[in-house]
Amino acid sequence: MAVYATRNPRSTCTRAASLLKFGASDIAPSEEHLAKGPATVLHSEVLYTGKVFRLQRDTVIEPGGVRVERDIVVHPGSVVVLPIFNDGRVLLIRQYRHSIGEFLWELVAGRKEPNETPAVAARRELMEETGYTAKRLRKLLRVVPTPGFVNEWMWIYAAEKLAPGSAKPEEDEKITPRIFHFETSGLDD
Repeated sequence: MAVYATRNPRSTCTRAASLLKFGASDIAPSEEHLAKGPATVLHSEVLYTGKVFRLQRDTVIEPGGVRVERDIVVHPGSVVVLPIFNDGRVLLIRQYRHSIGEFLWELVAGRKEPNETPAVAARRELMEETGYTAKRLRKLLRVVPTPGFVNEWMWIYAAEKLAPGSAKPEEDEKITPRIFHFETSGLDD
């Protein structure tokens, strides 16, 4: 996972972001041996187009001079939201995930719509899945969760100063929200 941390010393979310305090020298002592610049795409073929993503096969010459075929999942990007109440409790949602055949406790999340900014998408997903709105939205991270074969950028936010409302989940979403204390989460319930 490629991680890009947001560093804001005034943020109330520095506890989470402090886990990712690192500099470029901490990641790789020397990168002079790496080639610079993007790959040269020689050919690109769309293998599948679905509702959420596209699968394509690219023939490229990578910056190091290697000619390879790469299968890539092309995704519009997504947002993840950690709703935090004033007393430190957090809101998670539970829903069924067919890909693994289980119900999961998750952070609020969803894909960005075309031409939607990450912050607007985060507010929309929070309201749709939980009914809550946030007076304060802080960007914590921007990550690429699986850069080996998916081009999805994921923006992770903390939502604070929450106000309750009515959830408006999508038609295929059956979501149960629940408030947890961090120390005694009980996520195995």
